[in-house]
Amino acid sequence: MTLSLPATPLTTQAGVVEVDSERWPDVARLPRASSARTAVARRLVERAFARLPLRIVSTADAPHVPRPNDGREAEPTLTVHDPDAFHRRIGADGLIGFGESYMAGEWEADDLVGVLTVLARHVDDLVPAPLRRLRGAWVRRRPLADRNTPDGARQNIHRHYDLSNELFTLFLDPGLTYSAAVFDPLPRTGFPLRDGEFTAAQHRKIDRLLDLAGAGQGTELLEIGTGWGELAIRAAARGARVRTVTLSEEQLDLARRRIADSGVADRVSVELLDYRAVQGRYDAVVSVEMIEAVGAEYWSDYFTALRRLLAPGGRVALQAITMPHERMLATARTHTWISKYVFPGGLIPSPEAITRESATAGLRITHDTGYGAHYAETLRQWRERFLCQEAAVAALGFDHVFRRMWEFYLAYSEAGFRSGYLDVRQLRLTATTEATR
Repeated sequence: MTLSLPATPLTTQAGVVEVDSERWPDVARLPRASSARTAVARRLVERAFARLPLRIVSTADAPHVPRPNDGREAEPTLTVHDPDAFHRRIGADGLIGFGESYMAGEWEADDLVGVLTVLARHVDDLVPAPLRRLRGAWVRRRPLADRNTPDGARQNIHRHYDLSNELFTLFLDPGLTYSAAVFDPLPRTGFPLRDGEFTAAQHRKIDRLLDLAGAGQGTELLEIGTGWGELAIRAAARGARVRTVTLSEEQLDLARRRIADSGVADRVSVELLDYRAVQGRYDAVVSVEMIEAVGAEYWSDYFTALRRLLAPGGRVALQAITMPHERMLATARTHTWISKYVFPGGLIPSPEAITRESATAGLRITHDTGYGAHYAETLRQWRERFLCQEAAVAALGFDHVFRRMWEFYLAYSEAGFRSGYLDVRQLRLTATTEATR
């Protein structure tokens, strides 16, 4: 029997809405936390924020504090509507609680990306050094159910990519490419791109990857992670024969329709298949922002599969999000807001981890280019498009909490790239003479 909690009011600038306590149990109710722990959290947060280029406003003290207009760049403002709930969530659940507090409408920002960028730049300064050594005593471990076993990986992919094809069409470019674009040049701040311009930037990214892979007439190409089929369509247009695999049933269905509509169904096959189960040898293997969903436990399996599937003289082209190695190690076993709500089971690798795991599998990196600023811009375009589609998102059945969650996810990710905390890289890998065992 499941105990249903009553719907809980959620306060935002737009007013009070109801929180579905079955869908969002940890948003609908405050976590259990002692008053002492909450008080410690309040003191730590206030001391940390006081050292940052942020303005903190409590509506209990000042309902509206205008931003300064003295010709200088204003610091972003974080406005706390419910200080007690805000600090209680952080005291109980750290950064997970910080994100859930936003979902609950307990705080706002006049520039959400700006606030999150400041926090990302100073992430190592938020907790005093002596307390960082006690991190293991208060952070949550990742749930065992999120492990990327063959069954677990399919479930993890289902929780994100099978949300709704219609949802993704509302904010992606018309080619439905869900990874970093490459712009030429980067758009001016605040400059919205037309659909054709955005798709052209995505095609520029895809073409660079296909060039790295050496894809052309007659190439036998394997794609690990289909998305909605745009890369496969573009590779087939070059004359390649493409096999592409995915674990998302929603993406599978739409990708097949898009491939058929593009007139390349005779050169592209799409399968619902785990990368570990793929057989054969291919001239080119391409995988775009797939490694982040693999999980550290299975990185060796992933690179071993890439090496096994590569024909003599073949190339692997990867696009991968990366983070600094020490930050990756600190995050590896930690249950984060992103792993709880957006990408269960995932972990962003470090460049060092990619180099080590690929070398162990018998692959060497022969090209490596970063595009972090381009991902920040891609995310800005997605976020602004998403925010303009609030009514359409609601019409698909996604409630107010989901919309705040998705906005926070896109802003959180953009801040990671704007701060330099994250990067995205295009890599070419080729086989070494003999794999290291």
